[in-house]
Amino acid sequence: MFKNLMMYRMVSPWTMAVEALEAALEDGRFVECGASQEKSVGWVAPRGEAHGALVEVVGGQWLLKLMVEVKAVPGSVVKRRVQEQVEQITATTGRKPGKKETRELRDDARNALLPMAFAKQGSVQVWIDPQAGLLLLDAGSQARADEVMTCLVKAVDGLAVQLINTQISPAAAMSGWLSSREAPAGFSVDRECELKAADESKAVVRYTRHALDTDEVSQHIAMGKVPTRLAMTWDDRVSFVLTEVLQLKKIAFLDVVFEGAPSSPGDGKDDGFDADAAIATGELSKLIPDLLEALGGEMAQPQ
Repeated sequence: MFKNLMMYRMVSPWTMAVEALEAALEDGRFVECGASQEKSVGWVAPRGEAHGALVEVVGGQWLLKLMVEVKAVPGSVVKRRVQEQVEQITATTGRKPGKKETRELRDDARNALLPMAFAKQGSVQVWIDPQAGLLLLDAGSQARADEVMTCLVKAVDGLAVQLINTQISPAAAMSGWLSSREAPAGFSVDRECELKAADESKAVVRYTRHALDTDEVSQHIAMGKVPTRLAMTWDDRVSFVLTEVLQLKKIAFLDVVFEGAPSSPGDGKDDGFDADAAIATGELSKLIPDLLEALGGEMAQPQ
């Protein structure tokens, strides 16, 4: 259910009712791109059901999903179409179109080709933990996260959140763990890491499926390289890659998590959504406090 995680702290307690949020999101329900539309963004049912509820609550955890659809025309196709038109104009009028006219030709060509372009869709899972005061996004980039937050703020009056900052930066903490060859309590360091030089060389060293408790890794850190990604496992239950900006990537739930988990009934009434949601949010809601503690705790929010 979650492959990435970006964590926001709510500035004030979450007090909105489920019904109120459902109504607020309804105005922004996703509609596919029109023939000449390049992009469409909107809310979809987390369960994947057509016209289903936009807010799902499982075990006190609220789940939403934002869909982003983009239609793009390859630049090479637009360039070829414009070149053909430029050559035609030159041949018939004896003049070569200027910059402004060429730009207009490019815009016209892209608009004409859009109805034939394939649409690509991508979704972002949104998790609201009202009791913990957290808002979490399964976003792979800050740009996509900003897009989700824009839609949320538009739908929810007064919503204010801040990216979580910790007393110890992830980069500094990862440097300490690798140098001391000792992971924080409850965690283990796995076999993937990226180190970057802070000087003008911008040198990068990447380890994949490689032991990290070596003199070589310690030497890179001693020479000033900073960890930007480090693979870790929490409590032998959840593996992930921690980044220097406190993002979790490549989240994977290990087999032990599913041992004893109830299976979905065979009557077709349950698609497994509730079980998956309960497992994912249950494990991650325990992992997050432990990770923040390993990073020295959260920094106080400015008043």
